[in-house]
Amino acid sequence: ASYGPNPICKGCLSCSKDNGCIRCQHKLFFFLRREGMRQYGECLHSCPSGYYGLRTPDMNRCSRCRIENCDSCFSRDFCTKCKAGFYSHRGRCFRGCPPGFAALEELMECVEGCEVGQWSEWGTCSRNNKTCGFKWGLETRTRQIVKKPAKDTIPCPTIAESRRCKMAVRHCPGGKRRRPAKTKDKKKKKKNLMERAQKQHSIFLATDKTSQ
Repeated sequence: ASYGPNPICKGCLSCSKDNGCIRCQHKLFFFLRREGMRQYGECLHSCPSGYYGLRTPDMNRCSRCRIENCDSCFSRDFCTKCKAGFYSHRGRCFRGCPPGFAALEELMECVEGCEVGQWSEWGTCSRNNKTCGFKWGLETRTRQIVKKPAKDTIPCPTIAESRRCKMAVRHCPGGKRRRPAKTKDKKKKKKNLMERAQKQHSIFLATDKTSQ
């Protein structure tokens, strides 16, 4: 029988014109549907979104999922599919995956991600593989991959990072001793120029006397 626009007595063992199904056939689930101020019973092969099938000796029923943002659940406290925009993780729904887990977008699930260790201490400040001779350099720290991700497509966090640093030793040892050598070379060049100038001057004087 059908009362109004809904076939509310389909699959019923007993049915009421006002309340719909009161008892369902074997293997079907009793679902109490609410529409505004009215409610009526239905017998369904599977429970609607937000409900799960609870089988009991008395009668199978559709029971509401009690997990926040859950679309379908296996039991009262274990979600199997979350609402759009939420990730499923161990029967719960999250906006973002917990630490140590990565989001698998195609399934909207949280899977074991790439686990990394603690950062090492910052290394020696250097530049061009030298620890002196410059005012500023770079120092680096690293960390190790402790556990690889469950999926190769899941990237690991960065395992090395660098930052600008001020060198403790501005001038390299022995660097000041090279400067006198440069000064000596300049003096030598200057002396050679003076000798060449004196020689050219002597030749000029000799040529001038001959012409007289």
